Amino acid sequence: MLNEVLDLAADLAMDAASIKLDEIWNNKLEKLIERIRRKQVMSIKSLIINPGSTSTKIGVFEDENLLFEETLRHSTEEIGRYASIVDQKDFRKKIITDLLESKQFDIKSLNVVVGRGGMLKPIPGGTYAVTDALLEDLKKGVQGQHASNLGGILAREIGDSIGAPSFIVDPVVVDELMPIARYSGVPELPRTSVFHALNQKAVAKRYAREAGKPYESLRLIVVHMGGGVSVGAHENGKVVDVFNALDGDGAFSPERAGAVPSGALIRMCFSGKYTEKEVYGKVVGKGGFNAYLGTNDMREVTKRANEGDEKAAEAKQAFLLQVSKDIGSMACVLNGKVDQIIVTGGIAYGADVVAALKERAEWIAPFTVYPGEDELLALAQGALRVLRNEEKAMEY
Repeated sequence: MLNEVLDLAADLAMDAASIKLDEIWNNKLEKLIERIRRKQVMSIKSLIINPGSTSTKIGVFEDENLLFEETLRHSTEEIGRYASIVDQKDFRKKIITDLLESKQFDIKSLNVVVGRGGMLKPIPGGTYAVTDALLEDLKKGVQGQHASNLGGILAREIGDSIGAPSFIVDPVVVDELMPIARYSGVPELPRTSVFHALNQKAVAKRYAREAGKPYESLRLIVVHMGGGVSVGAHENGKVVDVFNALDGDGAFSPERAGAVPSGALIRMCFSGKYTEKEVYGKVVGKGGFNAYLGTNDMREVTKRANEGDEKAAEAKQAFLLQVSKDIGSMACVLNGKVDQIIVTGGIAYGADVVAALKERAEWIAPFTVYPGEDELLALAQGALRVLRNEEKAMEY
C-alpha cells in the first residue's frame, strides 16, 4: 500500500508540473482519501510548519505520533537581510529541507504538508486547501504582514515539489461571529474575530472526542490564556462570539491591555505625548502585566505575589477577575446553557489560576483543563481529519 501511495504522490508531482494545483486538487485528493479508506491504511506522514517572527518550528508526524520536532532559530541579522516577510520564503524553505536531509528523512515519504495559517480574509473555521487564491492572499498579507503567512506559502511549495497536498488549519482570522456579536456601538468600528482559533478549536474537539459527543452538538466556553487571552463561546461547532485577543477586547493579559476606557484612550492619542506606534505598543506588546509589573511571565508574577509583593498580588487578582467576567459574558451568549468550560494555554499550568477561576465561575459549568498549546499536533490533526474523510477540505 505504501508503494501505491508513493505512486500517487508521483502522479501528483507530474500533474503539478504542467497543470495548476487548483485544477487537479479535488480529483487527486479524493483518490488519495479513497485509497486510504479502501485499504484501511492509517499511517499518514505529515510535515508541519509553524513560522514565528524569529524562528521556524517544524514537526514530522506519523498519524498523531510525533516522530521529531525542531525549532529553528533565526538571528536578527539573518531576518534583517529581507525587505519583507514573503522575501524570507526561500531562506526558510532551505533550512527546513536541510534539516530533513540532515536527519536522513525522505521528504518524498510525506503524504501531506501543513502550514500555520496567516492573516487572510475572515473565514469560517476548518482545514483549508492552499489554493492559488489563498496563496496569493498570504503573499499580499490582506490583513497584515505576519510571519504566520509563510506557513501556507512554505507548505504549498514543499507539497508541490513532492506531489503532496498542502493545507492550513484554523488561522487566527477564523470568523464565525453571529451578526449581533459584531455590534460595538460605533458603526465604523465593528467588533472583529481575531483569536487563538487553532488551539481553541483543537481543545474543543478534543473534549468532544473524549466526551463521546460531536463537537457540533456542544455548547462550550473556551478560555485561552497565554501572551494574549481569548475567551470564546462555541455553539454547535462555531465560535459565535469571542473577545478579540489582539486589538483591545476582554481581559488584559501578560502582553496586551484588553479593553480600556475609550475616552481616556482617545485623549491619550491626541495629547501630543505619544506617536501612533507608541500608543499601539501600550495596547499590544507593552500592555497588561508588562505595563503593571515589567514582566510578561505569569510564573514571575506568581512568585512575586507569593513572596509578599502586594502590587503583583493585586495585579494577578485583577487579571483573574477580568477573565472570570469574560467567562460570565460568554455564558450569557449561550443563554446560560453551557456544557463545559475548557481552560487552555500556558497560564493554565498554574493550579492556583485554575482554582481561582473555578471559585468564581464553576457554578456556570464544570471545568476541563488542557494546559499549554500543542500547535504542531493541532495542525496535524486538521489534515488527518480531511485525509480520513472525517471533514471536507474547505476552499478559500
